[in-house]
Amino acid sequence: MKYTRFEKARIIGARALQISMGAPTLLKIPKGMIAPIDIAMLEFKEDAIPITVKRVEGN
Repeated sequence: MKYTRFEKARIIGARALQISMGAPTLLKIPKGMIAPIDIAMLEFKEDAIPITVKRVEGN
């Protein structure tokens, strides 16, 4: 599925917040990577984030 830049930002932001609040990471994280936003972007790139986007056809 191709995401818009807004959907991508929302997914990564939501996942980064989860990680910063103590949620377990879904991948093996490289040593030295500690910023939640970087971890969330890595998970997004590897398609490991279990968040879906529900689109509504409108107008």
